[in-house]
Amino acid sequence: MTAGWTEDRVGALKKLWLEGQSASQIAKQLGGGVTRNAVIGKVHRLGLSGRAAPSQPARATFRPARPRPAQPTQAPSAPRRIEAVQPRVAAAASVPAPMPDLPGTATVMTLGAHMCKWPIGDPSSTEFSFCGRRASEGVYCIEHARVAYQPQVKRGGATDLARSLRRYI
Repeated sequence: MTAGWTEDRVGALKKLWLEGQSASQIAKQLGGGVTRNAVIGKVHRLGLSGRAAPSQPARATFRPARPRPAQPTQAPSAPRRIEAVQPRVAAAASVPAPMPDLPGTATVMTLGAHMCKWPIGDPSSTEFSFCGRRASEGVYCIEHARVAYQPQVKRGGATDLARSLRRYI
């Protein structure tokens, strides 16, 4: 059973809270069965929302950056677009053939809201990218949407036969 909130404990709680201690750290220091949730509840009931300093973690979580493998130095290339220039001719609505998976122009960091999010390549390789062309009415461009959203194939054969025989069984 937990001990009650005495005047001394409440005073220590206020002091530690305003110093920026976390609820877990305060519960450890108060001891006597006081839990983190009990500290949070008491802080809320006392109205101690503001702190002099933000809560400090018990230990630092700094991790040094992993060294990256050395890559051959190349001069940075200018951004490029892989969209084909289409002549502005009023022609009948023809269905363009799906484009082959060329290297995309968008990375995870450069992918925007209205860009095609079709993945190109192996995600574990450094050449992995996304299509990056203008997305039509979803997350993919017209060509990739045709590949991604195939019309449902109507099942026939045995299922139709089984369905028609159900009424006789």
